[in-house]
Amino acid sequence: MINRDEALFDYLLRLGDSPLILAQRLGAWVGKGPILEEDIALANVGLDLLGQARLWLAYAGEVEARFAGNGRSEDALAFLRDGHEFRNLLLVEQPNGNFADTTARQYLFDCWHLLALQALSRSADVRIAAIAEKSAKEVEYHVERSGDWVIRLGDGTDESHAKMQAAIDTLWPYTGEMFAPDTDELALIDERIAADVRALEAPWREQVGQVLAEATLTVPANVWMQGLPAKGGRQGVHTEHLGYLLAEMQFLPRAYPGASW
Repeated sequence: MINRDEALFDYLLRLGDSPLILAQRLGAWVGKGPILEEDIALANVGLDLLGQARLWLAYAGEVEARFAGNGRSEDALAFLRDGHEFRNLLLVEQPNGNFADTTARQYLFDCWHLLALQALSRSADVRIAAIAEKSAKEVEYHVERSGDWVIRLGDGTDESHAKMQAAIDTLWPYTGEMFAPDTDELALIDERIAADVRALEAPWREQVGQVLAEATLTVPANVWMQGLPAKGGRQGVHTEHLGYLLAEMQFLPRAYPGASW
């Protein structure tokens, strides 16, 4: 087991990397949304997530300084790490696909995200609790918005229903990772610093199940990620999609190190 500050640093990366990567995914929709209002909404949700990621990564840099002597800035953590150093959930790095794919990915994450932030708002770490409380206010809207779209598409036309069901079926296996803490995270849970994600599975299933039922969609069979919790995005084991995403996201600061406007 790594020491406490190293475990906390890694945990903060987990909290920050998922909204960071999802914000990058949503940014790719700008100018391509199905309607103007949704084009703007996707950008706004992405900006919310980016702001949250900045708070987590800035705190991570401060914690890193305590055990490494020189903590990296939020920009360095975002732009100068390689793929295996990222700790985001595999779900958020999946491609945008069509609008149903993006909506399903967003809703499955949003439901978990809000539950996790609500639990973190009671963290024994006051900095974590403050960031979580602030972020949860934004994510409450995210859940409402993405859930409404799942229902609208699922209970819409035959085509929209089929696409939404296909999206849920494809993304569902990635959700198991959200509820599987590893050894280092369990230690932080015991200290009441980290959220006990094991306790989030039942309310997440209930909430998602209700929305899928209203959307006339079928909950997929209980098939979860294989190899959890030892092998997943939060341990730095990613799909090929992350590499392509990072190549685009990190190009400018890597091509022109230290450049400023």
